[in-house]
Amino acid sequence: MNKTIYHLSHIDLDGYSCQLVMAQTAHTIISYNANYGAEVMDRLEEIIETIKKSKQEATILISDLNLYPEEAKWLNSEVNRLNDNGWKITITLLDHHGSGKDTAAQYPWYFLDTARCATKIVYDYALEHYGLNGGGWLEAFVSVVNAVDLWHQNEIEDFEYGKVCMRLISEARELNRVMFADEDRAYKLALLKEAAMMRFHENATIVLDDSLHKMKKEFFQDGVDNTLDNLSTKYIVALLGTKRPTMTIYYKGWRGFLSYGLGNTSIIGNGFLTKFPDYDFIVDVGTRGTMSLRGHNKVDVAEMANEWVGGGGHPNAAGGRIQGFKEQFRYDKVKQQIEDLLASKEAMPGKLPHKIEE
Repeated sequence: MNKTIYHLSHIDLDGYSCQLVMAQTAHTIISYNANYGAEVMDRLEEIIETIKKSKQEATILISDLNLYPEEAKWLNSEVNRLNDNGWKITITLLDHHGSGKDTAAQYPWYFLDTARCATKIVYDYALEHYGLNGGGWLEAFVSVVNAVDLWHQNEIEDFEYGKVCMRLISEARELNRVMFADEDRAYKLALLKEAAMMRFHENATIVLDDSLHKMKKEFFQDGVDNTLDNLSTKYIVALLGTKRPTMTIYYKGWRGFLSYGLGNTSIIGNGFLTKFPDYDFIVDVGTRGTMSLRGHNKVDVAEMANEWVGGGGHPNAAGGRIQGFKEQFRYDKVKQQIEDLLASKEAMPGKLPHKIEE
């Protein structure tokens, strides 16, 4: 029977490898990732919101993340409330961090085993409960992750291979994890699966180390070779285009695109405005509230930045900082902050004219 599984996992090699394992089952997997801190609750809230909209039987699977008592209490209460109203939702938490010991003792759905990495726990659990086809490349890769995550240096070949895989994940930063959560995850899992398939090569550790840059380029290529920077920029600009329905903002009639933590605004921003000339500006907001605006000879973004946050710059390149900006881990919350800011500024006196529709 096909199950719908909402899978929340960590953002390191072990966390993503848990998701690579679950991707080999025949079930419907809806994946999320979080680092420790406020992001965990944001993701849990997002999962509950999505489940409420779907109104289907589901499992919440959490891996490589230990929940703190208040997080576990909230999740348990939310699921119990849904189930009391006729839903069929279960929770399974598979983790290996000793810091979760006290919370694990309170909930039957919290499985803790410090002797195995989370990937190994998920693999063994999936074999028993989810119809996973074990063996072969996947089993070998699980051993690699287990060796490096638990720092078993005596397992020399797996340990050394795992070190390269750790770097593969930590340096796969081409896609923004908040704006492009699904695409970023797909990118990392594609690289991990390719790395897993290479485990049986002669001198596999060296082969993988030598192949990392090429693997990245091949992911972003569309048939024409180029530098990794140019390939990823082209890919990101096209990806931004697909996000236009949810990431468009307006100010005084000027049409803009709002990105979050994108970086490299000069290259990507100008690439976007060239490809999509119906946009007047693009603004990228950093996690600490810095703003980078780019225009394309339509609107003076320096005046725009000045009206928004007292910033400034040049007609086609400007910036500033939002006082009191709260870092977010969900794009919809970022957009709400910015739209509230723009709404408060639009009616105030300023030099920037309203756009005259053609």
